[in-house]
Amino acid sequence: MAKDVIIALDFNTAKETLAFLENFQSFHPFVKIGMELFYAEGPEMVRELKQRGYHIFLDLKLHDIPNTVRKSMRVLAGLGVDICNLHAAGTTAMMRAAMEGLQEGCQNRPRPPLVAGTQLTSTCEDPMHSELLIPNTMPETVTHYASNAHSAGLDGVVCSPLEAGMVKSACGTDFMTITPGIRFADSATDDQSRITTPARAREIGSDYIVVGRPITQAPDPVAAYQRCRREFLGIE
Repeated sequence: MAKDVIIALDFNTAKETLAFLENFQSFHPFVKIGMELFYAEGPEMVRELKQRGYHIFLDLKLHDIPNTVRKSMRVLAGLGVDICNLHAAGTTAMMRAAMEGLQEGCQNRPRPPLVAGTQLTSTCEDPMHSELLIPNTMPETVTHYASNAHSAGLDGVVCSPLEAGMVKSACGTDFMTITPGIRFADSATDDQSRITTPARAREIGSDYIVVGRPITQAPDPVAAYQRCRREFLGIE
């Protein structure tokens, strides 16, 4: 499984997004379109970037009744993205329904990987216990969600880099781990809680790391991206 850095395009207009991507004139990095940009610009933003040659992780975190998620995933399949996701908390029935919808929507095209979000990297154990009433530890909860996703036939999960190795141990080395919560050793943590560096994420077992502000808000985004790839891929 190829490893890569995915840039989180956390902008709220197409103009900002395309202006940022103009920095990368000689190549097309793997990018993530999340709720902020998708809700602002809609599917046309996805189509525009696909037409320009970008690989896209569509991060909409679907979480609804199985029938709604199945029909929604069938529609999203038509956008031709390279990875899409949902929330593991929606149960295995919802995850199986999502996979069915994705396969139906792809028809004769290859199906993109479908991954499940476990616990957000901004979440720590205390509110998970007190507000969500989940009594288990964070590693136990994330690993259990990953096992459910694996049983439902999904291709991987989104988790913090701290849990990537545990997920691999529970679900196999071919089970994809996509990990946000990445910061350089000399960067601010912002609103993230469970974080680590690109190099440590590689050592633990991340297949893809998702990096937003350390790249998008850097004085030189291309240099920050290249540094991130060097550290994550172990390039001298």
